[in-house]
Amino acid sequence: MSKYASWSCVVSNPYYSQCVPGSSGSSGTSTSTSTASTPSLTGIAATAPTTPPSKLTGMLPALGWNHWNAYGCSINETKVLAAANDFISLGLKDAGYEYINIDDCWPLMQRDPTTMQIVPDPSKFPNGISGVATQIHALGLKMGIYSDAGTATCAGFPGSLGMESLDAATFSSWGIDYLKYDNCNVPANWTDSSTPQDGDWYNSNSAIRYRQMGGALAEQSNPFQFDLCIWGAANVWDWGARVGHSWRMSGDSAPTWQYITEIIGINVQYLSSINFFSHNDMDMMEIGNGALTIEEQRTHFAAWVFLKSPILLGTDLSLLNSTQISIITNPELLAFSQDSTVGTPAAPFNATASLPTTSIPEYYSGESSKGVHVFIINTSSSSATKSFAFANVPGLTGSGPFILHDMWTGTDLTGTYSLDSTFSVTVASHDTVAYRITSS
Repeated sequence: MSKYASWSCVVSNPYYSQCVPGSSGSSGTSTSTSTASTPSLTGIAATAPTTPPSKLTGMLPALGWNHWNAYGCSINETKVLAAANDFISLGLKDAGYEYINIDDCWPLMQRDPTTMQIVPDPSKFPNGISGVATQIHALGLKMGIYSDAGTATCAGFPGSLGMESLDAATFSSWGIDYLKYDNCNVPANWTDSSTPQDGDWYNSNSAIRYRQMGGALAEQSNPFQFDLCIWGAANVWDWGARVGHSWRMSGDSAPTWQYITEIIGINVQYLSSINFFSHNDMDMMEIGNGALTIEEQRTHFAAWVFLKSPILLGTDLSLLNSTQISIITNPELLAFSQDSTVGTPAAPFNATASLPTTSIPEYYSGESSKGVHVFIINTSSSSATKSFAFANVPGLTGSGPFILHDMWTGTDLTGTYSLDSTFSVTVASHDTVAYRITSS
C-alpha cells in the first residue's frame, strides 16, 4: 500500500496542491519510497518512509557558506557567485570549505501552474538555479538550496510538505548537493502530541515530515546532504541521524555573546548524538556580523569546531579582515572538526579539583587522530587565569613527558609536562585557547 493511501489531497490555490493525513484520497505528486509497516503503529506513522540518509555524503561536519545572515531576502545570483569566488580568492576552498548554500526567498511566490514545480525568481536568478549550480560546480564547489517542511517557507514562499517527490527531483535536476529543510508554517494537523507513538519521537508528526523528504531525496541519482532545520524540536537529537546528516538545535542565531553561550549550553547536553554522519547543528556562523569582539569570534569558531557542528559562514565574505580569515581557515582547528578517524566531539571535563561553577562549561577535552586536545573558554568579562591538571584530562595515557601545542599559532610551548603537572594560562575575556597534547 502506498504511504499516501490514507492521505487527502486538497488544492488550496491554483498553484499549490497539498497532501495531508486524512481518511481518504491519493496524490499524484507523492513519492514512492522505502516504508516499513509496523503493526504497533497507526496512521501515517505505520507507513512513513524509513530510508536512512545517504552515506555518500555528510560523514563530517559540513563546511560552507549560507546567505541568510548576510542578505536575508535580498539574495541574487550575483551575490551567490561572489561568495563562491571568494571561496577561491580567500583560500576557503583550500581550507576545506565546499558548500555555497542559498537560503529562503529564492523562488517565486507561486509554483508553475503546469508542472507544479517551484520556480526560481528570474529577477534574482536569470540563469535559474541550475545555471548557478553549473558555475559553482565548475569551481570545484558544491551547492545547497532551501525549502520547508510546511505549507510555506518562513518568508512565505512555497513549502514542500506534500510535494516532497517533485521538489526533490527538481532540486536534483538542478544539480543541488545540500538541502536545508526548515520548520515554518506547519498545519495544525501536523503538530505533535505530547507523547509520540511507542514513545519514540521518530514516529512523531515532526519526524515524519522530515522522513518524507528524506525518502524523496534518497530516490534521486545524486547524494544530498540533508540538514533538518527543526530548531531542536521533537527530541531531534534522538532520531535525526536516522533521517538526515545534521539538525538544528535552536532557533535563529544572533551576532551576540549571549547567543554563542546559549547555544553552547544547549548543545553540551546532547553530545552523545554526535559522531560520523550525525551532527548537532549550532546554526550559521556570525563571524563578520554585529559587534562581536575578535575574542568572541575566536570562541564562536572554536566551539563550533570542537563540538563538531557544521560551519556555514554567514557574512559578506569580501568584508572579512585578515584576522577573521585566519580564524576561519585555521588548519589545526579545522583538522579537529574534519578528523576522519575520530567522529566524536570534545566534552566538558573537571580540569582541577576546585573547578568554579560557570554559566556554561569552560573546559573541554577530546581526542583526534593527532592526539588529545584541551579547549578552554573564558566566560568572564575580564581576563582570567585558567588551569588544568594533566591527570584530569581524559584520554591521556602514560606518565609523560608530554608536549603542549598551541593550535591557534601552530607552535609547541616551551618545555615538557608530566601527568603530575598543572598548566595555567591567562585567557582574555570571552576568548578560547586550544591545545593539543602529545607524548614527547
